[in-house]
Amino acid sequence: MARPSRQRLLFDSEEETGNTGRAVAEPAAAPCATPVAPAEMLEGKTVYVIDSHSLIYQVFHALPEMSSPRGEPVGAVFGFARDLIFLLEEKKPDYLFCAFDMPGKTFRHDWYADYKLDRPDMPDELVPQLESIRRLIDALGIPALGVEGFEADDILATVARVTDELGGLCYLVSADKDCRQLITDRAKIFNIRKNQVFDCDALREEWGVSPAQVVDFQALVGDSTDNVPGVPLIGPKLARELLEKYQTLESVLDHAGEVSGAKRKQNLVEYREQALLSRKLARLNAHVPLVIDWESGRTGRIDLSRALGLFREFGFRSLAEKVQSLAGAQPEPKVKLEPTYHTVDTPERFQLFLTELKGQKRISVDLETTNLCPRWAEIVGYAFSWNDKEAWYVAVRAPQGEACLDPQATLESLRTVLEDPAVEKIGQNLKYDMIVLRSAGLKLAGVAFDTMIASYLLDAGARNHNLDELARDYLGHTTIKITELIGTGKDQKRMDEVPVARVAEYAGEDALVPVLLRPILARKLAESNLECLFHTLEMPLVDVLVEMEYNGVRVDVARLRELSERYTRRMVELEREIYELARREFNIGSPKQLQQILFDEFRLPVVKKTKTGPSTDVDVLEELAMVHPLPAKIIDYRQYAKLKSTYVDALPQMIYPKTGRVHASFNQVVTATGRLSSSDPNLQNIPVRTEEGREIRSAFVPGEDGWLLLAADYSQIELRVLAHFSGDERLCEAFARDEDIHARVASQVYGVGLEQVTGEMRRQAKAVNFGVIYGQSAF
Repeated sequence: MARPSRQRLLFDSEEETGNTGRAVAEPAAAPCATPVAPAEMLEGKTVYVIDSHSLIYQVFHALPEMSSPRGEPVGAVFGFARDLIFLLEEKKPDYLFCAFDMPGKTFRHDWYADYKLDRPDMPDELVPQLESIRRLIDALGIPALGVEGFEADDILATVARVTDELGGLCYLVSADKDCRQLITDRAKIFNIRKNQVFDCDALREEWGVSPAQVVDFQALVGDSTDNVPGVPLIGPKLARELLEKYQTLESVLDHAGEVSGAKRKQNLVEYREQALLSRKLARLNAHVPLVIDWESGRTGRIDLSRALGLFREFGFRSLAEKVQSLAGAQPEPKVKLEPTYHTVDTPERFQLFLTELKGQKRISVDLETTNLCPRWAEIVGYAFSWNDKEAWYVAVRAPQGEACLDPQATLESLRTVLEDPAVEKIGQNLKYDMIVLRSAGLKLAGVAFDTMIASYLLDAGARNHNLDELARDYLGHTTIKITELIGTGKDQKRMDEVPVARVAEYAGEDALVPVLLRPILARKLAESNLECLFHTLEMPLVDVLVEMEYNGVRVDVARLRELSERYTRRMVELEREIYELARREFNIGSPKQLQQILFDEFRLPVVKKTKTGPSTDVDVLEELAMVHPLPAKIIDYRQYAKLKSTYVDALPQMIYPKTGRVHASFNQVVTATGRLSSSDPNLQNIPVRTEEGREIRSAFVPGEDGWLLLAADYSQIELRVLAHFSGDERLCEAFARDEDIHARVASQVYGVGLEQVTGEMRRQAKAVNFGVIYGQSAF
């Protein structure tokens, strides 16, 4: 027979004093949670239950924005799916459930109308992802639990109680500190971010209380996230000391006269009822009227076809194979690699290799270098392949004592083949290799197929198009990771410090894999009618980007130095003005210290909250600037600090000494929309609307004396394409008349004449126009 927990079930309902001072029973449990018991009891079984909204918000804020191939936001969906797969793979629970908050108020709002009053609305880009997450967990065979009028935490408490009664071990996957009251020897919290179990010992170490004291601790300290008031001036440290001495909330309140500090003593008396109400709000209800279908909660019920279909829809290629493994399915047959990698490190071997190389009509090329920035990189070795079984690595730099060839002599010997346009060149991210070779004095010709670009055309919404993922997805092959050779962090080596034999295997694989990928990707391009786009636009664009990156842009360092000095002086002035307004010095760059100044000392209104307290972002500061001068000064200070660190001081450090220019990267395979992006530095993001931004732009100058910089831009090219393909009469007419298309749409949407369209109306219409192009709908 299952034995209940040796500890008192902290989540059992019990009577407690409410804010009226009378005995108030918890809301009726009727009917109590009804377990549809499994065939056997849960003795020896593990049950994981996820606080879904808590986890969704974690991954939403932790991960960068992600879009599906259809342009829909899926960052939170990806993070949630990844965490589910981690739990199933690594923790192997016997049962798994997802608990959700339901729309509307809960029973706690009946006790306290301001409960969770300050919670910000869910971000717009997160709202549509909730339904995608529900579809996903359904496909993975995980039941979703939710009951109107109750919170997900109450469901966690209920599942923990029932699991305990049936003899199982429950892990609560939640970041909500309310759940700490549920800890017993059979109920523990699992921190999925840290992959750690939070138990009684961890609670005692962090808060200095037992699980039975958690609600008393929260009643004293309060919880700004849920707008649980607590007792003013009672912080975590004092609450810990008081509970250690007096054990319970009632005892603390009864001994208020013994507490040091007149104001604290007064608050414990004055806010007694508020403290009791706070405990009532914090206590979780472990008797939610909920049917727990244990059979449905068993793991291993994945609907593989639906799950894989969803992963394709969302663009989650990297998770598909893991789900197949979890479902016990074998991935589709892939290529089996049993290659031979030849090391070419002596003149004799090089001559034999060169003779064979010159007989090829199509070769795969890959360079190993000393630096990720192509203009700064020196060639360590060349890798070549032209069949599906072999690759050759030509070493020209190596650790001291190892054999290698002369760099310049080798380059000259390879020039004939590499500059021959009749010999097709294939590879992965060939733009990098082309710039490195160009810097060495050789212009790679005959570039015909880049596997990275082909992958991008086939799935522009995918997170990565690197060779590791392509090899795994299309070949079922796990590649050698570069970190296995050069390490990471402060111990990272240069490639010319790695033994040649290891580099040969790594580089040979980098040359061989594109040979194997080319026919697969070419077939898929043909099936998707993308061959013409690939060969006539995307591949020729590589040459253009090589030219742009190789040439770089000239920067007036003296001008930037002048701006840096001026911005520094202005920041010093602003710092003085800020300290005067704040009436003391503080770290202007610290959000926590700024929170204290604005909201604790100046009592300015809290506009919105984050997980760490009142927000101090620019939107909040702009609103607060209407009632106090300090926020406006903070905005100005932040602006100068950002411009100085991001551009004025950073750009001179990026100048390549041999050219005196900045050589940014232009990324062809990053944006889901097909646009180029720029990085290191991002030349597309240089400010333009402010005077300071225009000053920074003035530091970019023509490459030669007497030259000019010209700015050219298509006029509404996307909308013109839309007008052409849709045949929309009004859109075509507007372009034919050379009208302001955004103003024209605004006039139609708002039902006003063109002359009556305001700037805000036009801005809204512009958002609609481009939103339609990139996949937005009315929802």
